[in-house]
Amino acid sequence: MNLDKSTKRIAKRVKKGFQGYPQITITYFGETAECASEVVVAFISEEGALAQEQTFCSKGDAKKDETIQTTLLKVIERADAKTVLETDGILRIK
Repeated sequence: MNLDKSTKRIAKRVKKGFQGYPQITITYFGETAECASEVVVAFISEEGALAQEQTFCSKGDAKKDETIQTTLLKVIERADAKTVLETDGILRIK
């Protein structure tokens, strides 16, 4: 799947807002606010449950990495997530 198609499908799911559980939260991290080198995907199966997290790393910008974006979409689909949230911007790696 190409990058543009993956990012559009993820953005469409994010735009819907909270729809219930299971929930996926996508957070981007990077050295600067312009380039995300890591993505953390948190899965919450039900209200009050602990989040299960998985991290993906990229040598370039993870937001523009076709493999990472396609993988994120597959994680969302396979988890049958009703809600997909995305943290605004890129958080600084400490």
